[in-house]
Amino acid sequence: MIVFHDMYHNEVNLSFTPDPFSTHPKHVWVICRYKDQWLLTNHSERGIEFPGGKVEEGETPEAAAIREIMEETGAEVQELVHIGQYKVIGKGKTIIKNIYFAEIERLIEKNDYFETKGPVLLKEIPLDTVKIDRRYSFIMKDDVLPHCIDYVNKYIKTKKAL
Repeated sequence: MIVFHDMYHNEVNLSFTPDPFSTHPKHVWVICRYKDQWLLTNHSERGIEFPGGKVEEGETPEAAAIREIMEETGAEVQELVHIGQYKVIGKGKTIIKNIYFAEIERLIEKNDYFETKGPVLLKEIPLDTVKIDRRYSFIMKDDVLPHCIDYVNKYIKTKKAL
């Protein structure tokens, strides 16, 4: 388990094991790849981030991940892999998110991307500057991002080697 503090001084616990904090998390976050690029979204208030959100009543976290990707980017998921979970222990509440990696089959242009401005494709995630770049959401500014990008890159290399 990896433990650190985010920019708001909340304790964050990150694990790449199945369900270490909850078997029924209420939030999801999805690292997406489309044609050798990272697929993110531009949230209307927070800025550039990977898709994610709340798990709705009666919905599985996997279904929520697929729905959030479609709502926020217009992307259809080819493959969805659960890679981990993290817990943010805030001053008023604790949030637990499942982390997924999604390979995207295709992007569909939409008229409405809900609370976002739609898809953002990046060849590289600027890990060395994302923490100070105001274009990026606070969700991208803690140590969950570099650990997950490293994990996903290893997963992709392993998959290509097979």
